[in-house]
Amino acid sequence: MAIITFQGHPVQTSGDLPAIGTKAPDFKLVGSKLTDISLADYAGKKKLLSIVTSLDSPTCAASALRFNEKAAQLPNTVVLVISADLPFAQCRFCSHEGIQHITTLSSFRSRFAEDYGVGLQDGLLAGLTARAIVILDENDQVLYTELVGELADEPDYESALGGCREASINASFI
Repeated sequence: MAIITFQGHPVQTSGDLPAIGTKAPDFKLVGSKLTDISLADYAGKKKLLSIVTSLDSPTCAASALRFNEKAAQLPNTVVLVISADLPFAQCRFCSHEGIQHITTLSSFRSRFAEDYGVGLQDGLLAGLTARAIVILDENDQVLYTELVGELADEPDYESALGGCREASINASFI
C-alpha cells in the first residue's frame, strides 16, 4: 500500500502500481457503448493510462484536456483516461470539451483499482482511484509509472509524455 494525501490528509491506496519491467495486469473496463474493453483491444500499441479520480473534478478535467492536446503527437499510442465515472458522464464530458484524441474508460464494474493498486481505501474519496500514470509498451510491459503524491495535483506531464516518446525511439531500434 502507498500513502498519498488529499488536501494534506493522508490516504491509503489498495496497493502499489505495477512494477516497471513487469507485464501489466489485464483489465476489463467499460467503454462508451457499455462494452467490455481489455488490454487486448489495444494490442500492438503503446498505452498511456491516465488514471483519475473523476472527470467531474477540475484537476482530472485539466489532465484529460492536456493529454487530449498531446495524444495526437504520440505515434502508435493510445491515451486511455480511466475513472469510476459512468460511461454516460464520460461521454458528456468528452462531447462538451471537444475531446477527440483520448479514450475514456470506466472502472465502475471492475477490479481495476485493486489490480493496479490505485483504489483509495479511506478518506472522503474512498472507493475512487488515486491519480496515476502507467505507460505500457506494445506488449503490455510497464515502462513508466507515477503515483501523484497529492490527489489535488496534476501528474508530471513532461515525464509521462517523454516516456511515450522514448518508448517510440527505443522500439525503432529493435
